[in-house]
Amino acid sequence: MRQVDTYKNKKVLVIGLGKSGVGVAKLLNRLGAFVTLNDANTPSDFTQVDELKADNIEVITGSHPLGLVDEKFTLVVKNPGIPYDNPLVAAFLTKKTPIVTEIEIASEVLTGELVAVTGSNGKTTTTTMIKEMLATGSENNIYKAGNIGIPMSDVVQTASEHDTVVAELSSFQLMGTPTLHPHIAVITNIFSNHLDYHKTRENYVNAKMNITRNQTADDFFVINWDDQEWQSLSRRSHAQVIPFSRLGKSKVGAYQENGKLYWQDEEIMLSSDVNVVGEHNIENALAAIAVAKLSGIENDIIKEVLASFGGVRHRMQFVMEYKNREIYNDSKATDIEATEMALNGFNQPVILLAGGLDRGYTFEKLIPSFKEHVKAIILFGEAANKLAAAAKSAGINQIKFSENAETAVKIAFEMSSDGDVILLSPANASWDQYPNFEIRGDKFIKSVEHYTGKEEE
Repeated sequence: MRQVDTYKNKKVLVIGLGKSGVGVAKLLNRLGAFVTLNDANTPSDFTQVDELKADNIEVITGSHPLGLVDEKFTLVVKNPGIPYDNPLVAAFLTKKTPIVTEIEIASEVLTGELVAVTGSNGKTTTTTMIKEMLATGSENNIYKAGNIGIPMSDVVQTASEHDTVVAELSSFQLMGTPTLHPHIAVITNIFSNHLDYHKTRENYVNAKMNITRNQTADDFFVINWDDQEWQSLSRRSHAQVIPFSRLGKSKVGAYQENGKLYWQDEEIMLSSDVNVVGEHNIENALAAIAVAKLSGIENDIIKEVLASFGGVRHRMQFVMEYKNREIYNDSKATDIEATEMALNGFNQPVILLAGGLDRGYTFEKLIPSFKEHVKAIILFGEAANKLAAAAKSAGINQIKFSENAETAVKIAFEMSSDGDVILLSPANASWDQYPNFEIRGDKFIKSVEHYTGKEEE
């Protein structure tokens, strides 16, 4: 870890008592800052709070007192999920107090190399593929961190100058990273997500593009080349642009052609040998191939990793086969495009379980995929009726409603036949019924296990 004096004897407020908030509070404390950690909720267990206080970190829970604005903090580190119109955050903005996210502090003290991955969809899978390729092909330590559930603040305190951190970064995290400088930055794709947070698509795109803002000609910017907008965005980067293309629109970097995956003119493997289903996973594999080749990883290792890759929990996760039906958990599909990609990855008839938080949009974009792939649909949550309207327009006759993702399981089995796929791919966030998509997916799997009497594979 690089020792910096930036925060020594400075008052810093950390907002949010989650993993990343606790991690960055401890890191700042180690760097000599006077740290206050604030959370709006009152914890049910004060063990962690007591440990923080024992390290001379002040902890305030139960509300966001506006009086904190007058405490002469020189910096605010904000939990990424807390919006900028939160009254306490807005008050600090009015006062022009710098506001960053945990990633900013962590990246500043990282002595090793940083590979940063973002995108509307596919970033968790791509991050994991990259980590496994680099770890298999390197003698040094390769760490996975960021939005994937492991605070980067924890990792950087262990990583040496010879190690690499592969970080999944969300648009929320990237908004607070003024000095972030990855050696390799990856954008898997950009659609229109989180507009309830970002307000406009332009704001969302700009947040994503922060991943390459500080890159130079000595760095690499790996970006999906299969959309004209994404090609245009690449011109905003000062790094060496490395395209990847499932549709073969560029042969400068990684691409697919005639059922094979290539790096420039070099054949890597057959597309069919990638062990996770779906064309979107071909895109993820191509992005990972580009990073691996830029990092000097041998082709045999790349092929070995992709041929054995088991996927990521909650992202097109194969749960089990039961009575000639394949069951998949794609709870991480919290937007339309993710569900569209999931459906297009199957040739078999699909019994689709979908629904969740109503963010105000409708689902006409899913109609072609519904027509081509969906045999029956079971809907739940706030967005159920809007999804039902799209399903009716697609000509789906078997439309059922369920209380939630768990109760939908029994209905799905009853509606299915030999050779069908039962797929949880909600196309919506989980927050109307579940704390997060992970819990939604876990409860779906538990319900499948209960119904079948088998454990997930």
